[in-house]
Amino acid sequence: MTTTTTPQTSPVPAAAGDERPVRAASTLILLRDAQQGPQVLMLKRHGQSDVLGGAFVFPGGKLDAQDAQLDEARHLDERAAALHERLGEPDIDAATAMALYVAALRETFEECGLLLAEGLEQAHAEQARARLLQGLAFHVLLDELGLRLRVGALAPWSRWVTPPHSPNKRFDTRFFVARAPEGLARHDERETTEARWVQPRAALQSYWQGELTLAPPQIMTLAHLARHASVDSALDEARGRRPALILPHVLGQGDGRTMCYPGDDLHPVRERAMPGPLRLFSRNRRYEPEGGFEGFFAA
Repeated sequence: MTTTTTPQTSPVPAAAGDERPVRAASTLILLRDAQQGPQVLMLKRHGQSDVLGGAFVFPGGKLDAQDAQLDEARHLDERAAALHERLGEPDIDAATAMALYVAALRETFEECGLLLAEGLEQAHAEQARARLLQGLAFHVLLDELGLRLRVGALAPWSRWVTPPHSPNKRFDTRFFVARAPEGLARHDERETTEARWVQPRAALQSYWQGELTLAPPQIMTLAHLARHASVDSALDEARGRRPALILPHVLGQGDGRTMCYPGDDLHPVRERAMPGPLRLFSRNRRYEPEGGFEGFFAA
């Protein structure tokens, strides 16, 4: 059956005086094993982007209404109901849950040319990506090429909601993790200007030294991933738990800004949601944990 339901907007806590919409989005953390430990794919956002311009991020983007317009039997390797259950969000329907998985795969394909799909020949991947960027609907492209998305390979990892009164646009982003497919990751020269495979700890070291820019969700996710010695280890963790909901609690402004996470004494949620520091302090034009660089891995 082809789903035509418009994706729902999952509710997030309201903030007095902040009337901006919170947009649903998906991010895909692609991992591959390497000699020195697992690597993650990161893309550099175009410097002129109005969202995290110049920062390194995981592939992803906003949910599109067409992401829900797929035929489960033809286009997916797993049913929407199973994806909905795995996501663990009873306040959205199965069609929206399915669309969040699809958005992660679609946006990743658009931004770096890698697509988790059955039947995709690498020799044709770049041509297919070009047609998608020219405006061809994703579900039409899947039909033309006879592809089935490997949504079952994605494991929900976390859910991040941009804090109220943030200077940036607000997003409700689901982070998924998966083993990277075969193929060469290429930036698209529109939204992204560089594609880089990095070890999580090394990426944080480059951030600490001022060589690359990271936002707090990427910082905390890299600190979490750095605890895993293999891709299988990270996937096993993701499949063995519900994805954590993370609504950062912000104190102060400017260089005195502090980001508090679930489990911190000053956060409304007292149960820890993820390993790593419970606070990041805005210092020296970067976010730092208490205790310096090693504070990323202390807990």
